[in-house]
Amino acid sequence: MSSAVEQAPVQINLAWCKACGICYNLCPTKVLGADEMGKATLVQPKKCTKCKICENHCPDFAISVAGGKKA
Repeated sequence: MSSAVEQAPVQINLAWCKACGICYNLCPTKVLGADEMGKATLVQPKKCTKCKICENHCPDFAISVAGGKKA
């Protein structure tokens, strides 16, 4: 059994996210956006190129990208 959440290329730990906006402002394909509290959320997961820009720039280590390019 698999769900869309398990298959998402980007995992966001909302408990660690401080809503700084770095990830969704740097995302070249606008995969990430902000929820009502300003925290990162997936808005277009199918457009993710797994570039890991969001993961590499998150100051709180709240984002992980499955696979993709190495930093």
